[in-house]
Amino acid sequence: MRKKRWVRKGRGHVFFTMALILFLTASASCGPSDAVRELWDRKQTGNTAEDSASGEMKAPVGESVSGGEKKADAGDGTAGSEKMPGMSGSAGGKAEPADDGAGGTGPDEENADAGGGQMVSSSAGRYVYATLSGEGQKVYDEVLRLLSDHGESVRVSTLDTAVLDEAYKAVMADYGEIFWASGYVYTQYTKGDEMIGLDFAPNYTMTKEEREKIQEQIDGKVEQILAGVPMGASEYDRVRYVFDYLASNIEYVIGSPENQNIISVFVYGQTVCQGYASATQYLLSELGIQSAIVTGEAEGTSHAWNLVRMDGEYYFVDTTWGNSSYAGEDAEMARFINYNYFGVTSEDIALTHTANDYFVLPDCTAQADNYYVRENLYFTEWNPDAVGALLGEGYATGDTAVSVRFATRELYDQYLQYLIAEEHIADYCAGITSLYYVEDALQRVLIFRFV
Repeated sequence: MRKKRWVRKGRGHVFFTMALILFLTASASCGPSDAVRELWDRKQTGNTAEDSASGEMKAPVGESVSGGEKKADAGDGTAGSEKMPGMSGSAGGKAEPADDGAGGTGPDEENADAGGGQMVSSSAGRYVYATLSGEGQKVYDEVLRLLSDHGESVRVSTLDTAVLDEAYKAVMADYGEIFWASGYVYTQYTKGDEMIGLDFAPNYTMTKEEREKIQEQIDGKVEQILAGVPMGASEYDRVRYVFDYLASNIEYVIGSPENQNIISVFVYGQTVCQGYASATQYLLSELGIQSAIVTGEAEGTSHAWNLVRMDGEYYFVDTTWGNSSYAGEDAEMARFINYNYFGVTSEDIALTHTANDYFVLPDCTAQADNYYVRENLYFTEWNPDAVGALLGEGYATGDTAVSVRFATRELYDQYLQYLIAEEHIADYCAGITSLYYVEDALQRVLIFRFV
């Protein structure tokens, strides 16, 4: 994506461009800070039970124990490391979670099924939970319950460390609000050559008392934020409200404190991609919108974004890239909300983002709740007067930015040539002599910023 300035040609005027690559590379701070990176890159295997879990653990007579540690990964591809809590995602076939359209209930209990007396997980409406096997779902519930209770360890219902790891990652993808743990320790119990037990113990980053105090601060801020959601807002409007709020009010700051969780967002007001994605998932869950945190790379750098369900269909949303200052803000191009990655398809997101393979993602093909389609800013044919009317209205009312999207690259190029190179934008914006504009050829979007 490139930002340029247009100056109308004519007597006393010159035409020049000032290009800056925008929105194409994610900062390394979308991974952790150096201090956290050092911790996360250390992986211990083959530990004694005492080394690999909180407190001393002793095996019964005739049994032995061994341990391993899964710590959050810096996102730099280090072999054998594990992604940080909340970082999940993959491309793949279509998965269909429970069709209730809700974000799921809280992480603290399971509910009895009125139909047959069986226990139904409180996470049944969560996306990633529904992609797991029956065994994986049971372990997921055990992991989530322990994290919620701030417990020390639990014997999980599997002997397979891969199932445990998948369940842990799924929990962190479904619950962006978990800010008090980072990674985990597992302990394996064997009797002779037979494995007979597997324990899970979270790596807590704070005490339960410290967590509760921070939670009070977060709850107050979240209540304040969600008070602005209009009564009866549609799913699209609720998702856009969260997107707009975070993109407009939370600063993208490399090295911001606690930037790998929601503390950075709701306490400090500044974060990086992981914080944006976690906060987006949490707020949408509070509003009854199903979503999950997806991680991987964007233009070769570690990054996090969201899978979101609106009106029964799945879309991708990248709140970080919604904040124009993400790629570097300057005085000429004032901050604005970039909607190029609000409600996009799998095909669109794949142009710049590559998801990790932690869980199966649906094939997102719907376009009805794409920002440009929903706001009637999507053009499928040559209609310069319609586009010109939008620009003229934005110029007259002093809008921060006006953006339009086109169905094909050919149409995009045609409008760019007509409005900028041939200067027909002046036909619709009376008296205009210059403006800044952003080209996004990949998403076929032109963004105009009037000066």
